[in-house]
Amino acid sequence: MATATHILTPEEASANPLPEAVVVRFAGDSGDGMQLTGGQFTLSTALAGNDLATFPDFPAEIRAPQGTLFGVSAFQINFGSTEIDTAGDAPDVLIAMNPAALKVNVEQLKPGGLIIADEGEFGDRNLAKAKYDANPLEDDSLAKWRLMKLNISQLTLDAVKPFGLGNKEALRCKNMWTLGLALWMFDRDRQPIIDWLKAKFAKAPELAEANIAALNAGHAYGETAEIGGQVGRLSVPAAPAEPGLYRTITGAESISLGLVAGAQLASLPLFYGGYPITPASAILHHLARLKEYGVTTFQAEDEIAAVASALGSSYAGSLGVTCSSGPGIALKTEAIGLAIMTELPLVIVNAQRGGPSTGLPTKTEQSDLYQAVYGRNGDAPVPVIASRSAADCFDCAIEAVRIATQYMTPVMLLTDGYLQNAAEPWKVPDMSDYAPFPVTFKTDAPAEGEKFLPYARDNKLARPWVKPGTPGLLHRIGGIEKAQGTGNIDYAPANHQAMTDIRRDKVAGIDVPDQELALGEAGGKLAVVGWGSTYGPIYQAVRRARKKGLDVAHIHIRHIWPMPKNLGELLKGFDKVIVPEMNTGQLKTVLRDQYLIDAKPLNKVSGQPFRIAEIEAAIEEALGN
Repeated sequence: MATATHILTPEEASANPLPEAVVVRFAGDSGDGMQLTGGQFTLSTALAGNDLATFPDFPAEIRAPQGTLFGVSAFQINFGSTEIDTAGDAPDVLIAMNPAALKVNVEQLKPGGLIIADEGEFGDRNLAKAKYDANPLEDDSLAKWRLMKLNISQLTLDAVKPFGLGNKEALRCKNMWTLGLALWMFDRDRQPIIDWLKAKFAKAPELAEANIAALNAGHAYGETAEIGGQVGRLSVPAAPAEPGLYRTITGAESISLGLVAGAQLASLPLFYGGYPITPASAILHHLARLKEYGVTTFQAEDEIAAVASALGSSYAGSLGVTCSSGPGIALKTEAIGLAIMTELPLVIVNAQRGGPSTGLPTKTEQSDLYQAVYGRNGDAPVPVIASRSAADCFDCAIEAVRIATQYMTPVMLLTDGYLQNAAEPWKVPDMSDYAPFPVTFKTDAPAEGEKFLPYARDNKLARPWVKPGTPGLLHRIGGIEKAQGTGNIDYAPANHQAMTDIRRDKVAGIDVPDQELALGEAGGKLAVVGWGSTYGPIYQAVRRARKKGLDVAHIHIRHIWPMPKNLGELLKGFDKVIVPEMNTGQLKTVLRDQYLIDAKPLNKVSGQPFRIAEIEAAIEEALGN
């Protein structure tokens, strides 16, 4: 996918074709409203018909001191007229609301890219907080980029002066002024944003009007000020798309809808037991709005209570769901083991973040794969699924529900901070295309003289699901080893061996689709194997490499455990295998363990997603180019 080198001037526009895609980053203090600005620019971009992908980058501190480097909040959007799979490598445009935002983000801007800076915030105090010895807007330190200095703060104050707001309240409108300028730059319609502001501030119409005035002022500035020599208006054509109903969706929204859809396909009510933790909390927020679909949400006092309540709801006949990030999953581990021992369905969503311990609460990582596959006491296998994009979270959530209910087992669904917060267009599916998998509870009591066997097995090795209180089907439940068939407590060595083997074989025998190639052909010189949110950069890097004539293919694994039955032979058909992942080599180790292949790692643990160029360079190095 080609991206713009920089925003074209009017002279350049006449001599150059329009770019396929543009990357814009809004950056400012965590109180500057950058996430809101980026979200509304995303809305206008989606309505314009562009394909897009976003990357909200939050500070870890709840409210860092204003103007400091660790308080910078950023929002990046990659949009274009072609297929977009990542939030973009390097921005074409950086909108910096203060010196700290400039310092943290400017080195990622493309050479020749455009900086739009609010010079009203570049006073001595803010420069000192950002550790600048001199004002970068006044020296030559930004010479390799194009710089547009605007006193956005003062221009905003002027625009909202008629509304009588205090200085502090008035300056809160400057993100709307900035958004107005961005809408002008990229030929976007203001009306949807105006409608949104009126709805948001319906109870405070003066605030709505002030923000609308700031929005219009920023747009008018682009139209009337003599800035044509610095930035030209650029209209990126709409991307081709299949006919249908589309909306933008984040991974958290997608998982929430997928869990509800899965529960509906299983004919079950859904119970969500959760405890707030970044970046998993958004799933609780979204599910709490869906009560009309048989959803009950419970915010527990801690992680252990959250998973225990979800498991209890499964015992009672609901679909139990819980969600957390790595530290919370660690606390839930014993209860997950209880779900394995009692063989009850439970969906556990792990929205991974940088670790260990508290780690990087708002940054992305893929370092919980070992935890998901191996991280419980005893031999305690669970199915593990990993979603590859925000939209894919919907189908992965349905798949997790299917496996949990059909095989009576807990299932781990892996996402990460990037997927949770990133947004992309999603074609709303026709649910009639999804095959239902309704649950059948056991209700028939055994014949006279026979005993109910709660640990009898069907052809999937799943035991029957019985709601407590069903006449004639009284049985024990708990964490101590169960006897085959009866479920009574049994410490016998032979029984423990047999039950351990059965639990292993049940998970190993789960119906997992064969592994397909995301791009390329089976057999060849190089396979790039990924999982989770690395899909976009890997896909685009392989696509670019294949355009150059390189013999490379892309394999992306959804079912981490058990793995697809054809995966080993597929991998052995390639001369070399490299595995990009945002950890120190966890999937690489699992692949070596399972298939004895010499997979080479490409690791990144910076809290940031892979860039396409990083994987493209690794491909060329692996092939000796």
